[in-house]
Amino acid sequence: MSDPGFASESSRDASHEPQYVVRFGALRTLGVMNSRQSYRYGDEVVARTNRGTEIGTVLCEATPVAFEAMEEPTKGRIIRRMSQDDRTQQQRMESGAAKDMAVCQRCVDALKLSMELVDTERLLGGERFIVYFLADGRIDFRQLVRDLAKEFQTRIEMRQIGVRDEAKLLADYGDCGQPICCANFLSKMPPVSMKMAKLQKATLDPSKISGRCGRLKCCLRYEYDTYEELANELPSPGTHVLTREGNVKVVAQDLLAGQLTVKTEDNRRIIISSEDVLQVVSQQHATAKQKSEQKNKSGSRKE
Repeated sequence: MSDPGFASESSRDASHEPQYVVRFGALRTLGVMNSRQSYRYGDEVVARTNRGTEIGTVLCEATPVAFEAMEEPTKGRIIRRMSQDDRTQQQRMESGAAKDMAVCQRCVDALKLSMELVDTERLLGGERFIVYFLADGRIDFRQLVRDLAKEFQTRIEMRQIGVRDEAKLLADYGDCGQPICCANFLSKMPPVSMKMAKLQKATLDPSKISGRCGRLKCCLRYEYDTYEELANELPSPGTHVLTREGNVKVVAQDLLAGQLTVKTEDNRRIIISSEDVLQVVSQQHATAKQKSEQKNKSGSRKE
């Protein structure tokens, strides 16, 4: 394992400069940054990106594994470690954020635009002022940009975002008591469906399985593959199987315990282990693995 304070050979580009994964910006974007110096995890740095000069946090070396985890990372360069002057400037920008929002809202109201302001962001170098907003459709904000440029005396970028990005900008903690995933470590938003909640036997009450963005919680995706694999190891509900209790019908699965609730021929409900299943009787509900095993057993008996 390499020393996190020094760049390994795998994290150097063609110019032989070390590269690091840096998180930066209000949307916590991931970028791959070149540098002439070595950095450690958690170092706060000033970096140059395609947006301008801004503050970021070093996460790790830009190894092949790190590259695989990112989708088209932003390119940039680390200029220096964050200085006390940089911190003072950052604090000044943060303290003026409420005033910036008020100015933007006043301009939006004056033009009667159908948009909802979410947040604003100033870059450390002052090259750009970014306005994040929600809107149902396309907005003609050309006059708004001119008005804001006059107010802030810099380049204005209007950034229309979705509800997930809104949560990333404004939300803090989830129902679990932890910082919300999209603002903490998620760089890609995984697709999540109600099927995943059903398989994991989560409540289907939308208010309880929805995140701060109003969409299904991303964490429903984290263990889904494991649950799906376990489900394929057990006969599905409705399947008839042969056990020491006789021919029984599977009523429910307990995937984590590897157990089945079955209904016997005399209408008793009992819990059995997957190891108690001697044979799958009805094939229409059997999993692909079970059908394959049954076919192999039949072939062995013929021989």
